[in-house]
Amino acid sequence: MPGRFRKFLSLLIVVLAVCLGLSACSGVRKAPSSSGEQALQAAPQVEEYRIQVGDQLEIKFFYNSELNEQAVVRPDGRISLQLVKEVVAAGFTPAELTRLLSTKYADELQKPELVVIVRSFGSQRVYVDGEVAKPGMIPLVGYVTVSQAISQAGGLKEGARATDVVVIRHGVGNRPLTLTVNLQKVYDGTDLQQDIPLKFFDIVYVPRSQIANVNIWVDQYIRRNLPISLAFFYNFNP
Repeated sequence: MPGRFRKFLSLLIVVLAVCLGLSACSGVRKAPSSSGEQALQAAPQVEEYRIQVGDQLEIKFFYNSELNEQAVVRPDGRISLQLVKEVVAAGFTPAELTRLLSTKYADELQKPELVVIVRSFGSQRVYVDGEVAKPGMIPLVGYVTVSQAISQAGGLKEGARATDVVVIRHGVGNRPLTLTVNLQKVYDGTDLQQDIPLKFFDIVYVPRSQIANVNIWVDQYIRRNLPISLAFFYNFNP
């Protein structure tokens, strides 16, 4: 009798352990991986585009196609349209301008259903200067980061200081906002978030390294002012 009881007790413990294990597995949710969370946090937040001076707009009506037209945003930020004359367009998103024009055309049309389409971007550009191969203006088409703009400018020169790339942009109240980007961490993969997306009219400036500055100083104040070559001192053997 004691032997049978011990066998029964052992079997009961095994069954209870299996049941508890199954219930625990069913109640536990798999935690999201930290790499997945980091990827979501690192995903770029794309802002809705706002119409700028020089943009070419197309205004299309669903029920009044005779009013369809294209207009270029003038330097004063306005466009000229039929029936509603002049309208400020710069600074609005296409959706905001669509609602504004629908309201203005409501006095003239029974069904003022329309859509605003940006056909070309007149002012979507950034400027890359400093220690790059081809400094100048870069078209800003879509999502462009600092490293991508520098790549379009021919890449960094040998004496560039990649750790202190400066981005200058229009801040609040049209005041300049200065950002410092460490592209070296982007190139070696240690911090990809340093590669920030650019906005129109941003200025990307790549400074010289300290060694490059010393070389320029030596070239300007020593090599060009000495009547003999520096190689003379290295090749001279008494």
